[in-house]
Amino acid sequence: MDANLAKKSAIKLLSFDIDNTLIDFHTYKSNFRKVWKKYKPSRDVLLTYNTGRLIDDVLHLIETRVLPEPDYIISGVGTHIYNFKTKSLVKEFNDVLDDGWNLEAVEEVIKNIEHPISDQPTKFQHSYKRSYFFHNATVASIESVEQGFVNANMDINVVYSGDKFLDILPKFANKGNALQWLLKKLDIKSSETLVAGDSGNDSAMFDLRDVKGIVVANAHEELYQYTKHRQVYHSEKEKSDGIIEGLVYYEILSEDAIIASNVDHTDDFFIKQELSHVADEDEDEKVAFIREGYKKAIDALKKNITPLGFSACSIKDNVAHGTDENYYSVWARDGAITVIGALPLIYKDEEIHQCARQTLITLFEHISRNGQIPSNVRIKDNIPDYSGVGGICSIDSGIWVVIAFYEYVNVTKDIEFLRKYISDIKETMRWLGAHDSNNDALLEIPEAGDWTDLFGRSYNILYDEILWYRSNVCFGRMLEMLGDSEQAGEFIRWSQVIKKEIVQNFWPSTQQQLFQSVSFAEKQFTLGDTSYLIAQTTPFDFSWRCDVFGNVLAFLHGTIDAEKAHQTFRFMLGVGVNDPFPVANVYPVVSPGDPDWRPYYTVNLLNLPNHYHNGGIWPFVGGFWVKFVNKLGFKEMAISELYKLAQINKEGITEEWEFTEWAHGTTGKPMGKAYQAWSAAQYISACHDLKIIKK
Repeated sequence: MDANLAKKSAIKLLSFDIDNTLIDFHTYKSNFRKVWKKYKPSRDVLLTYNTGRLIDDVLHLIETRVLPEPDYIISGVGTHIYNFKTKSLVKEFNDVLDDGWNLEAVEEVIKNIEHPISDQPTKFQHSYKRSYFFHNATVASIESVEQGFVNANMDINVVYSGDKFLDILPKFANKGNALQWLLKKLDIKSSETLVAGDSGNDSAMFDLRDVKGIVVANAHEELYQYTKHRQVYHSEKEKSDGIIEGLVYYEILSEDAIIASNVDHTDDFFIKQELSHVADEDEDEKVAFIREGYKKAIDALKKNITPLGFSACSIKDNVAHGTDENYYSVWARDGAITVIGALPLIYKDEEIHQCARQTLITLFEHISRNGQIPSNVRIKDNIPDYSGVGGICSIDSGIWVVIAFYEYVNVTKDIEFLRKYISDIKETMRWLGAHDSNNDALLEIPEAGDWTDLFGRSYNILYDEILWYRSNVCFGRMLEMLGDSEQAGEFIRWSQVIKKEIVQNFWPSTQQQLFQSVSFAEKQFTLGDTSYLIAQTTPFDFSWRCDVFGNVLAFLHGTIDAEKAHQTFRFMLGVGVNDPFPVANVYPVVSPGDPDWRPYYTVNLLNLPNHYHNGGIWPFVGGFWVKFVNKLGFKEMAISELYKLAQINKEGITEEWEFTEWAHGTTGKPMGKAYQAWSAAQYISACHDLKIIKK
């Protein structure tokens, strides 16, 4: 077993803050109880709440089924320890707190401090804790409070959190010391302990030697700054969903817990209709056909193995003319997506594994002096090209390679391979970041500068911003693997800024809170609401079209939550993006006369309505679509969609099972090149995602 995995599996006790960590402070919303009850580990892991709330408050949350039953409760910011099994306080701990604690003296010192400090309600006070409101206190003002107690010859503990909460406690009392005392009593090592929190009063838990940690995405800057040198997992999700994500990372919960945290929409009338259609189908027949396609997909993928890595399409089975010769290359985008799709095979087929690895090596060997990943590398002479049609730079190529490299090392745990290329990846991230020229966290993309290379999108494009978010997460995770917690935390935190900007800019709402200074596009958002992330925004206008691939990736990569993803899924089902096959890349298509129409859409007759990037069906996107449906929790529907995907992959121009590049959006007739590597690879990935193929 990998050393890191061994450390994960050794965890014996969890110590989690409650407010804005396990539950939302205002609404009490939380997925933790539901998920913990269903996926609670079979091995003995003690659950402890470590909170500023008083014990009666916590017991009420348990009685009202907001939280599951724990083993211990550390309450009052580390001033009480409660054994939930025996329903009693651990009195030995309070004997420790009595030393040097004088409640009346504490109140006298606070009364004489010249700061706007006010009492918190009585329910937050007890014999070992005095709590106050002190809004937006500076470091200097907190130090002056501490000095007031020094001047009074009192050795106490001052805890400030959330930019407003001031707690005065006995000198030994804080969440960390109370936890350490409990661990000693239970004979559990701090290295066998996992802690989690969101604010400054949680920081003491992270002080324990070799303790593991989870910092949720909504954590205050004070906790991030305090923990950035420590061994922590920075979650991409907030509150309870972030805790569930962290528990999956530390292998305390299974990956199925992520799906279980989603909202159940099986009672939705529209979804019921879809599920009833699926129920009428013969599942055994579908699965048999899907498995036949799986074998054919491996054969198709192997047709793309070359000495430099995966080709975009089979060189032997396609005749190229003119610019089509560039298909005979290792493409950064195609290759990266193929590597990601082929990952389930790397321990089954050494030839595919080595080709996946070589694809990444070839691309990094040709990185430019300023960090740009080549658009493609020609197989016949190993010559790189850094642009596409018309000399336009491909921005998403480099982003996909960063993501694919992370996915590869995350599966293989090949830290030496990661260490060899991490400096190159850092240069690529710097090059990509330079495309955020106005420092608003979003990249500015040139027209036709991504995978839709003859389609007129530009500036802030949903698809590219989703990938930009994901690449920052992936780079942060790679730095975590190398032990660089500080830089890792910075990139994970920056990814959250990108995520917020994406939702703010691409999910229009009449309820949106606008800034005082707004762009033209932001003003237009007040005209209506949508059920999906729109395709594009610029300083001057925006596109209301639904970029199907971008919206699918948004949920798969965690940029939007399951509730928004469900709205999107419902919309896309309603307009038939998966009919006749999964899945058309954009809705609605652009027609002549539309303001978005470009004269060059007629070049090679590629981007006519329902063709190519203008509403064509892309089987490789269909693979992501199947995973999207499955992540929403609709496995039966996902199987049905995978069956349809197998059908379009079987359709061929000259023979069956050609895994063609794309198909006409309404007729479903296959078009483009045969034996497309990413079409085959993403079909393989979807099969494994649904667990139709055993590992």
